[in-house]
Amino acid sequence: MTPEMFFGLYVFLLAAFVGYGVVTGVPALLHTPLMAFTNALSAISLVGSLVAAGGQFNDVSTVLGFIAVLCATINVVGGFLITDRMLKMFKKRDRGRA
Repeated sequence: MTPEMFFGLYVFLLAAFVGYGVVTGVPALLHTPLMAFTNALSAISLVGSLVAAGGQFNDVSTVLGFIAVLCATINVVGGFLITDRMLKMFKKRDRGRA
């Protein structure tokens, strides 16, 4: 294992633990804005994966880019569906007053 790969793995694991700690510490009231921000970040990763898939570097980068596009698209669409569902929970219901 090269030192660069070891350092990259270290940064990834550190980011995973810090991210988990940050997300679990968010109060329930802030989950909807946090989801909207996460959807925006996922959209940015979707653009990056499109660049990787269409870069024509080699066959491996094209296949991995396609997989990244697929995963990022699922993440963005699912995030928007969940955010929409959460926002509907906060809407006042019409009780049908006559």
